[in-house]
Amino acid sequence: MRAGAGAEPFDVVDLITRKRFARSLDRAEIDWVVEAFSRGAVAPEQMSALLMAVVIQGMDARETRDLTAAMIASGERMDFTGLDRPAIDKHSTGGVGDTTTLPLVPLMAALGVAVPQLSGRGLGHTGGTLDKLESIPGWRAELSNDEIIDVLRSTGGVICAAGADLVPADRAMYALRDVTGTVASAPLIAASIMSKKIAGGADGLVLDVKFGSGAFLPDIDEARELATAMVRLGSDSGLRTVALLTDMDAPLGRAVGNAHEVREAVETLSGGGPADLVELTLALAREMLDLAGLTDIDPAPALADGRAMDAWRRMIAAQGGDPHARPAVARETETVRATTDGIVQRVDARAVGTGSWRLGAGRAKPGDPVDLTAGVTVLVRPGDRVRAGDPLLVAACDAPERMERGVAALAAAVELGDAVPEPRRLIAERVTA
Repeated sequence: MRAGAGAEPFDVVDLITRKRFARSLDRAEIDWVVEAFSRGAVAPEQMSALLMAVVIQGMDARETRDLTAAMIASGERMDFTGLDRPAIDKHSTGGVGDTTTLPLVPLMAALGVAVPQLSGRGLGHTGGTLDKLESIPGWRAELSNDEIIDVLRSTGGVICAAGADLVPADRAMYALRDVTGTVASAPLIAASIMSKKIAGGADGLVLDVKFGSGAFLPDIDEARELATAMVRLGSDSGLRTVALLTDMDAPLGRAVGNAHEVREAVETLSGGGPADLVELTLALAREMLDLAGLTDIDPAPALADGRAMDAWRRMIAAQGGDPHARPAVARETETVRATTDGIVQRVDARAVGTGSWRLGAGRAKPGDPVDLTAGVTVLVRPGDRVRAGDPLLVAACDAPERMERGVAALAAAVELGDAVPEPRRLIAERVTA
C-alpha cells in the first residue's frame, strides 16, 4: 500500500524515490519505515524497492546507525549482567567450511568466558551453525531466554537460535533481501548483524569478516568497509567490538557440510584438526580473551589438553544432544580426481560451497530441508603436487540423484599449474574503533 497523507506521517514511495536519487533519509523516516513495515503498513514489495535503492546508492554512517537503532527497537534485548563471568560474543559473516564457532565457544567456556552465541541457518553456498549442530542426535537449537541463561550458567557457552522477539524487523527484512538480490550491501549487512549483536546483550564482540571467492563480499576493500562500519556501530552503542579480516578464497579446513564439520570440530577439540582452522580459532579466542580482560591466558593449551572438549560435551548435553554420538555418514560418495599432473594453485571456496549446496548440504530458500550428511572433503591445499588420477575432493550425500550436479560444480574447483603459488595470509587485518 501507499501511505496516505492523513494515515501515516510519511509516504513510503517518496522515501523510495529519494533514496533512488541518493538522498539521505533522516532518523524519523527510518524509524517509521521499519516500524510500518513490521506492522504491515509498508508492503513487502515497497520495502524490497527501498532495499534495492539502498544497495545501489548506499547509506552514510548516520543512516546506518539509525537503521540499526530502529531494528533494535523492534524487539527485546537480552541481559547477561547476572552472570559470574564476562559475556563475549563472536560473529562470522559466513564462509565455506567455516567451523570455528564449534571449537571456539567451548574453548572460551573452558577459559572462564561466557559465550551467548545466537546463530543462524545456512543459505546458498555458506553453511549455517545450527544446521551443523543438528546433525548431532537430540540436539536442539530453539531455547527460551531462561534456558539460554541456564545453559550459560551451567556450561559457560550456548549456541542457539535467536528468539522470535529479538530484532524481529531484521528477520522480516532479511527474508526479503534473500529473495530479491539485496544481501550484498555493507550498510544492510552491518545493520542486520549489529542490531542482533547489540540487542544480544554481550559485553564485547569479535567479528570474523570474510573476503575471497567464498565470502558474500569477495573484495577485501568491501570487507574492510563492512568491518569498519560494524566496529563503529558497536562502539557507538557501548559494545566493545573488534574485527578480523580473514581469507575465504579457499575453504577453511578440509570439511564442508554439516555432519562433516561437526566431525572436524571434534577432531580439533581433541587436539588435532587442520592447521588453518586451529590458527583462526586461537586468533579469535585471543581477541575474545582481550575483550574479557584476560590477556594473560594462552588459549592453545586448553584446546590441546581436553578442557575444551569437556566443555563441548557439557554444552551439547545441556541442549539435549548426545555428545558421544557420531554424526551420520552419507550413503553415497564420489571422488573428484586430477586430470593432469601439476601443482595446486587454488581451491575455489565458492565452487566447493556450491558443490556442497547442490549435494544437499544447504538450502535455496528459508525452510528448505537439508541433507545433514551431504558435503565435501577437501584433500589438497595450494602448493600440493598431484599426479593425474590423484584424489582432490570427495563428494558425499544421501540422495544419488544429487550427485551428478554436485560433482559438476566441483570439477573446476581445484586449479592446477606449474609454479608454486604465493601463500595467502589467513588473517589479513585487524580493525578496531
